[in-house]
Amino acid sequence: MKKKDVIFIMGLSILMGVLWVLGEIVMGLWLAVNSKGHIFWFVAVVAVTLIVSVWHSMITDESDLEDPKRAKYERKTNKRKKK
Repeated sequence: MKKKDVIFIMGLSILMGVLWVLGEIVMGLWLAVNSKGHIFWFVAVVAVTLIVSVWHSMITDESDLEDPKRAKYERKTNKRKKK
């Protein structure tokens, strides 16, 4: 797992945790919700987190497939062709 993937997962988890807490506060203070509403809210937040996480993991990052030495060679040869 790459560093940027770990950072994305940590950020997503923190964001969804804050969203869940805010939803619980709103349901506790302003909305009259029974216990099934709280359970549904928890399941919805977990489901959205999993869906976004899986979607992000399915995105292919083409930059990792490119060899850095090959890219450097291409840049050098392209400069020569332009002159």
